[in-house]
Amino acid sequence: MTPITTSAELQAFCDKIKGQPFVAVDTEFMRETTYWPMLCLIQAATPDAEAVIDPLAEGLDLEPFLQLLRDPTLEKVFHAARQDVEIFHNLKAMPSPLFDTQVAGMAAGFGEQIAYDALVRHMLKIELDKSSRFTDWARRP
Repeated sequence: MTPITTSAELQAFCDKIKGQPFVAVDTEFMRETTYWPMLCLIQAATPDAEAVIDPLAEGLDLEPFLQLLRDPTLEKVFHAARQDVEIFHNLKAMPSPLFDTQVAGMAAGFGEQIAYDALVRHMLKIELDKSSRFTDWARRP
């Protein structure tokens, strides 16, 4: 999947998902050398559309996506949302309403901090490749 790198592409994606009941969101960020996390990648999907958004692309205006996060009619689904919420709060786009699958997993008896891959493995019997989790997300080809 080719990342979204222009404001026009992002607007077209956001227009496509308006009216959906939910959007699943995952971010990749760097925070090892910064006080605040540096947003490096956004993955977003609905039942009908998916995208990888490059927030570091020169000239990209994230506002159409941030408006979706603020939309009270669109449920936002995250896993372990604390750091994602911190990033979007700093961008003045607090996701609401929000469903956190890690919190749901805790309520369902899977422990306090079940990892996403463990939850998927248990519920769907699918193995996920998590080898990229220590990638330098700020690096571009």
